[in-house]
Amino acid sequence: MTGALLTVLAVAGAALLLGLGWAGGRRHARRGGRAGGPDLGTPVERATFHTLHTASLAAPPLRAGLTEDAARKAARRLRSLLGTEALCLTDRRSVLAWDGPGADHHERRAMARVAVMLDSGRSMSVRTECTRPDCPLKWAVFAPLTGEDGVLGALVAYGSRESAVLVRAATEVARWVSVQLELSELDRSRTRLMEAEIKALRAQISPHFIFNSLAAIASFVRTDPERARDLLLEFADFTRYSFRRHGEFTTLAEELRSIEQYLALAGARFGDRLKVTLQVAPEVLPVALPFLCLQPLVENAVKHGLEDSTEECLITIAARDAGAEALITIEDNGVGMDPAVLRRILAGEGGGSSSGIGLTNVDERIRQVYGDAYGPVIETGVGAGMKISLRIPKYRAGVHSSWPGQQPPRY
Repeated sequence: MTGALLTVLAVAGAALLLGLGWAGGRRHARRGGRAGGPDLGTPVERATFHTLHTASLAAPPLRAGLTEDAARKAARRLRSLLGTEALCLTDRRSVLAWDGPGADHHERRAMARVAVMLDSGRSMSVRTECTRPDCPLKWAVFAPLTGEDGVLGALVAYGSRESAVLVRAATEVARWVSVQLELSELDRSRTRLMEAEIKALRAQISPHFIFNSLAAIASFVRTDPERARDLLLEFADFTRYSFRRHGEFTTLAEELRSIEQYLALAGARFGDRLKVTLQVAPEVLPVALPFLCLQPLVENAVKHGLEDSTEECLITIAARDAGAEALITIEDNGVGMDPAVLRRILAGEGGGSSSGIGLTNVDERIRQVYGDAYGPVIETGVGAGMKISLRIPKYRAGVHSSWPGQQPPRY
């Protein structure tokens, strides 16, 4: 982000150079449009504000990548930023957007020059060699747009005459656009990573669990048809939620509802051996958090409390209000774990076990979204059960549920 800020400041400086053409020479500009009017600042201050404001309006489309739609939305803003007669944005093959006159007879020439610039990767300033007397586009600056894969395309600024200031300004604006394109690549990489991590969690919902759930439901078909029907509906809702294809985040209410469904299916299999206590403060139910970040922890508690033990399993799930955060704890009285083994699991040396995948995945995703200060705190020991605590900020930029209209269930 420091590089982006420096580039924006460089853009502002270039625009100020352009603005000095009409602001220079006035050491003490009169403030305000009229006597007693609002203080609008000096011409240079207004030029600075205009530059940064225009850049902020051009940024959102570019964060979608170098596409035709993004280029079309950004071209007008960038042309205003530079104050040129025309401006176009290209990829490596064609003109994506053109703002201003001359597109009908300059596009083909522009792409021929872009091909030359792609080989060198450097900005260049050339005469357009346009012979039309009414065309104002006499000079063009070609500046490369770059990304992780090298030169992606070009920003081409057209002027009525050769100008060293325009060359520098167009080059700086192209660098700023390149920063936005790199950020868009990072956004896409982050999305792909989140999707891969969610797929890993879904893989943890093993065919073994599905088979056991359906077998437990089948056992009630004759003896208790009503319970079999209810369990089948719980199973359908649980799988629908776990395998949904949209949204990186959900609400605590939705995640807890899915956990209730999971525990209902586990209870059908293990009967009275499974005891669950839910303690949830209503005010934290709307809190947004990463999708499937609690269910794997509960599944881990069931696994180590029931499947690895013959004793009764007690699981306590609590969510309480802690000011600006929601404090969530999941505790079981199972077989626990050697802390040294836990450290190896969280370091990625868990041997590929389902519990290792779940703990590591949740730990990485929580830290990725909220920072290292919000990683899960795990208390455990051999034969001492396990307690996992999570602090989830109630509000975090970019974190919001993809199901905004749903009402949280009552507990």
